Amino acid sequence: MTERILGIDPGSRLTGFGIIEIDKCNSKYITSGCIRIKSYSIPLRLKEIYTNLTQIIEQYQPNISAIEQVFMHRNAASALKLGQARGAAIVACVQNNLPVYEYAPTQIKQAVVGKGHADKIQVQHMVKVLLALPQIPQADAADALAVALCHLQHI
Repeated sequence: MTERILGIDPGSRLTGFGIIEIDKCNSKYITSGCIRIKSYSIPLRLKEIYTNLTQIIEQYQPNISAIEQVFMHRNAASALKLGQARGAAIVACVQNNLPVYEYAPTQIKQAVVGKGHADKIQVQHMVKVLLALPQIPQADAADALAVALCHLQHI
């Protein structure tokens, strides 16, 4: 059975997304990118995340979603905004009948790079290698693809 996984790297200003397809043991890159939030107010930012992810889901028809869990920032206000962005993304997935799986940042890095405290450059490089991409994806898109690849190990 073919699975299509939507990986999400949530953010209140930039939300990364990546979709991969799994058929038996083969993973195939479908698309990735970033939702660049234009609104200033938090309610409108959350609406943008929800609306854009809903459009992506409708266009690419994933049947599973995976999202990065909140990690504690030094700044509580930043952590709260990240949590709200995650909430908007999760609601977009649930509204479109996608099961949602959540993974800690260290789990994602461990799955893709082999160590839980890898840096962004290492994640980008391994995503490029694992999905045989012609070039290194933008950091937030690579993180979203890494979330999808992490879910692969848990299927």
